[in-house]
Amino acid sequence: QVHLVESGGGLAQAGGSLRLSCAASGRTFSLYAVGWFRQAPGKEREFVAAIIWSGGRTYYADSVKARFSISKDNAKNTVYLQMNSLKPEDTASYYCAAGRPAVVTSYDYTYWGQGTQVTVSS
Repeated sequence: QVHLVESGGGLAQAGGSLRLSCAASGRTFSLYAVGWFRQAPGKEREFVAAIIWSGGRTYYADSVKARFSISKDNAKNTVYLQMNSLKPEDTASYYCAAGRPAVVTSYDYTYWGQGTQVTVSS
């Protein structure tokens, strides 16, 4: 089992920045990838970014590429999502996910956090 806890959400103005953290505990050695997803009210959950746990390769949705950056600290078992140049359309609940997905941009993750709210005002 792997337990994920997100933090760092909150309120930001358009153009501002926030950094989300995803702390993993448990059998983290079994992980292949950690991803961030988001879900806005009335919309489907969508992929945001992912990072390969051991190698560090990163993946981004086109909508956040060049604005968001995913990174990890293996010693702390924590993955970060640095969000810059925030837009009102980035407003959503952000979820951390971990596991061994066949496709890292898909929903095929075994473990999910509870989510953290990000609200961007115009």
